[in-house]
Amino acid sequence: MDLAPPALFLLNKMLHTILGTKQKMGQAFVDKKRVPVSVVKAGPCVVTYIKNEDKDGYWALQLGFGKKKIKNVTKPLQGHLKGAINEKEKTAPRFLREVRLDKEPELKVGDVVKVSDIFKVGDTVQVTGMSKGKGFAGAVKRWKFAGGPKTHGQSDRHRAPGAIGQGTTPGRVFKGKRMAGRMGFDKITVKNLKVIGIEPEKSEILISGPVPGTPSRVLMITKTNA
Repeated sequence: MDLAPPALFLLNKMLHTILGTKQKMGQAFVDKKRVPVSVVKAGPCVVTYIKNEDKDGYWALQLGFGKKKIKNVTKPLQGHLKGAINEKEKTAPRFLREVRLDKEPELKVGDVVKVSDIFKVGDTVQVTGMSKGKGFAGAVKRWKFAGGPKTHGQSDRHRAPGAIGQGTTPGRVFKGKRMAGRMGFDKITVKNLKVIGIEPEKSEILISGPVPGTPSRVLMITKTNA
């Protein structure tokens, strides 16, 4: 739904984050310079829950994004999303994320937030998402270890991590030791990106540079300029 101008002013002043999914990368020309851009489908998001400072200790909005059939949503979650379920299409939000606020919001459960309600061209934003997962990786790939020597009789230890312990004392491997293991799928935040363009009819925002993760992965786009 469209917000009235007074509510829109409060929205721009208080709510600074929207959810979206990465679509593709392209390019745009800004001041006759070619700039790489990421196309992100941002919103529309629906307010699914409001946290209260008296009850929860702080003010926050929970935003829902995407669509999921109600039949695939558990009964407890259906109860939680009661005010945000689309009864006509029989769908519920697929992704849920919490956004903290400084004071009580003017929005209520069920209100819809669009990308053009928050951002404008030239805004500085930061994008948070999960990076690409690369599976199990060795220490050379995961931590950029140099590996062992390729000569002096060493024929099968080129990518080994080397010694990992400290001897009899303390006689164990310290926690946090950089070793082989799962690589990627970490929470990444890329800062100081610029909004190059907004297409409200497509709910798309063009952001300078790359953003974390693979296409269709959920992202949190936060405005950082005043």
